[in-house]
Amino acid sequence: MASTSKNKETWNWFLRNLIWAIIFIFALVVVLQVLLNVFTHHGKVSPAPDFTGMTVKEAQVCARRNGVRVDVVDSVYVSHIPLGTVFSQNPRIDANVKKGRRIHLVINATVPKTVPMPNLVGLTLRGAKATIVSRGLTVGTLTYVPDMATNYVLAQKVKGKTVKPGKMVNAETAIDLTLGVNAGESLTYIPYLSGLTIQMARELLTDNALNVGRVRYDSTVKTYADSLQAQVYNQTPAYSRRPYPFGTKVTLYLTLNHSKVSTALPVLEEEEPEADSTAVATEPNTGAETVVTEINNTSSTSFFDD
Repeated sequence: MASTSKNKETWNWFLRNLIWAIIFIFALVVVLQVLLNVFTHHGKVSPAPDFTGMTVKEAQVCARRNGVRVDVVDSVYVSHIPLGTVFSQNPRIDANVKKGRRIHLVINATVPKTVPMPNLVGLTLRGAKATIVSRGLTVGTLTYVPDMATNYVLAQKVKGKTVKPGKMVNAETAIDLTLGVNAGESLTYIPYLSGLTIQMARELLTDNALNVGRVRYDSTVKTYADSLQAQVYNQTPAYSRRPYPFGTKVTLYLTLNHSKVSTALPVLEEEEPEADSTAVATEPNTGAETVVTEINNTSSTSFFDD
């Protein structure tokens, strides 16, 4: 009997301690969860501030005001935005972030990169384009003048002034080319550009002896980084079988709204009459497009020159 009573007491003691241990562990888990939520701001998020276009000091002030931290992790050189300002950020603008989150910034270099001007005179348009791109420069406006040979470079200029080979120029500078054109080879066709980025559209137009005219972005494009990802959804003149003179300017309309972009090549009707080289293209009324003319912190933003 005494042994049975002792075993019962031992069992009751074990059960009591087991129950208290379970209660203790449950309470500990609850307390840790509460503390974790407090210190990690669980469920408390807010949109990431927009740091693009700010200097590093301005970004730091803005970050403190919004309860986040910023780190500069890289730099690039982009000629279209002010030196030393924020080019991009991660997480992106309006992404939900917690208080205290570190936001990584990529800034535009404070000192512009320079490269020697190549000698392009005498090269074909294709050869000149390859040389320009390999030097970190960009192809600017193509101007055509009568000549025996078509699409051979006669002069190289920057902002209307002839630049001699070897002169140092800023990287990404637009090099304007004067090219010859034979009267019998002076017409080209407008390619279908829908779905292309601005860079891809520029390259395709250059390959077809055409120029980019005005570049218009809709309200979905807010930053320079956005402009690089935006896609063409409309163009003037439109894709057709009608030939146009070399050097014709094509106006581009771009968006980040993929529902506005159609990449299906349209079926063309019968061949249209040839274009009059003196005709001026008109722009369609596309609604809420915005011509972007200045960079950041203004009512509108310019990413590219016309």
